[in-house]
Amino acid sequence: MTKPRVGIMDRMINSIEWLAAMFVGIVALNIFLAVVLRKFFNTSIPDSYDFGRMLLGILIFWGIAATSYRGGHITVDLVWTAASPRMKRWIDVFATLVLLFVVAVQTAMLFDKVRGTYVDNVLTYDMNIPTWPFYAVAWLGDVSAVVLIAIRTYRLIFHPELLHDEKPEMKADE
Repeated sequence: MTKPRVGIMDRMINSIEWLAAMFVGIVALNIFLAVVLRKFFNTSIPDSYDFGRMLLGILIFWGIAATSYRGGHITVDLVWTAASPRMKRWIDVFATLVLLFVVAVQTAMLFDKVRGTYVDNVLTYDMNIPTWPFYAVAWLGDVSAVVLIAIRTYRLIFHPELLHDEKPEMKADE
């Protein structure tokens, strides 16, 4: 049995998904440390609230990136379920193009937020750390989502066999 060829697109997809997973771990670690320090040592991490808030934003945008490509997120669509395979593909292409447009506009707006926090020199409360790098990392997650949705769109149109979609109807048959 030969190994499937892993191209640059697949490496980008896997890297983005691993980064999103690492941010989940960072957020969990921040929460765990804050609770342990508060409960057992009656102290806190300086700027813990600001870090937690910004890390959660980063996690959300990288989570959008991670779920944008696979198609394994929660969906409910009676029209799609009843459609023929050819019509399902057209619905998927249309929906993915709409998603690509929406996330691209969101990415442009988020860049404006990054620029605004940089120009306004917004700082954290306790240690006066600039907040714009956190916003920039969140923005990179949104950029990654646009890249993954573009890859998904390309594959839906030209190479649907390369998609890694999770098929709920297949799982129900198992």
